[in-house]
Amino acid sequence: MKSKWRISLTAAVTAVGLLASTTVANAAPAELVMYTHNGGNSGEYNDVLETVTDFNKSQAKYKVVIKKFPQSSYNDAIVASAAANRLPCILDIDAPVAPAWAYAGYLSPLTLPKATTDKFQASAKGVYGGKLYSLGLYEAAIGLYARKSILKDLGLRTPTVDTPWSLTEFNDALAKAKASGKYTWPISMGTGWTGEWYPYGFSPLLQSFGGDLVDRNTFKTAEGILNGPKALAWGKWFQDLFAKGYAPKKESGDERDNGFATGKIAFAWNGSWGGQSAIKTLGSDLIILPPPVLGAKAYIGGGSWQWAISSTCKDKAGANAWLAYAAQTKYQLNFVDNEVLLPVTADAASKSKLFGPGSDLGVFAQLSSKYSLIRPATPAYPVIAKIFEVATTNIINGADVQKELDSAVDQINKNLKDNYYYVKAKK
Repeated sequence: MKSKWRISLTAAVTAVGLLASTTVANAAPAELVMYTHNGGNSGEYNDVLETVTDFNKSQAKYKVVIKKFPQSSYNDAIVASAAANRLPCILDIDAPVAPAWAYAGYLSPLTLPKATTDKFQASAKGVYGGKLYSLGLYEAAIGLYARKSILKDLGLRTPTVDTPWSLTEFNDALAKAKASGKYTWPISMGTGWTGEWYPYGFSPLLQSFGGDLVDRNTFKTAEGILNGPKALAWGKWFQDLFAKGYAPKKESGDERDNGFATGKIAFAWNGSWGGQSAIKTLGSDLIILPPPVLGAKAYIGGGSWQWAISSTCKDKAGANAWLAYAAQTKYQLNFVDNEVLLPVTADAASKSKLFGPGSDLGVFAQLSSKYSLIRPATPAYPVIAKIFEVATTNIINGADVQKELDSAVDQINKNLKDNYYYVKAKK
């Protein structure tokens, strides 16, 4: 005969088991907060929202919650959140800033399957110290916008992806455009933009001459790299673009956005994001040329916005699960075809309406694959970028090129030395 105690104990254990089962079944999903810079970009924000909504519906273990910021205040929001130890689990990040944020302890290395990350081109991956910290679902590229009719009218060779203009040919094209008297300016260089456009848009021209922002072998000095003979040659040539009246020193908004399309400017150094609009205006007369070879090789900037996971995220597995889900081709294509951004996997490239085989803008994907160079992967990059912007602005406005480059090198080297060359990561 069973005792009342045994009967009561059995009943209690059964009740607890039922309660536990009910609790697990009804447990709320773990909340993963996401920060994104798309607060002022409804199109791209909606693409992010779709991946989040679909992911949340696809499983019951995690729930991603978005908090959006305008791009202009986004970095400040991240720094403030880090200082308060309140970083979100998931955050987007401009590719060249990834090493600085990893060094500062903001980021956790990604644990995505290698089979997933291997499909992405190198410029879509934020690698620092041999570890992958960020992954981009899209890319951007710069090309030299031109019109077929202008090339014919000026008697210029039409360059191809494999046969860009040489420095002599590029200079000749600008000189002929100016001499024709048909254009307000021979070329738009995008000087209506500021900030990251300067290293993204202009340092590839420096690198084509053979210079760079810093020594990429050691990341311990810019001496002889940013102020040596090759960098000096770039600076003098770049300054001449403005001194000779080939390009405006400070474009108006209308010149930057509409000068090329309205025929007031013959050529434009511009990103892939402007391609669809240009096609609508110019149709088959539009042609996207590769970057000119100013020295040994042509370059354009590589690396756009990417996704990362914070070091303080309490559920890194969930955050990685979202990123693996978002890496599907269907979500890449939303960004690519809705926002005119470049595909970063072969599958997305083959299926893109805007950049796929035979498309009008497909050349940008070729330029990205062949000519892109990521900005220096060093925690010092944000400082280097700002120093380069100031020096380049001064050069545009007629300052002594050698003095500006020497000053930039001194400032960069001081930052590197003051931070012990960023050799040992902060705790």
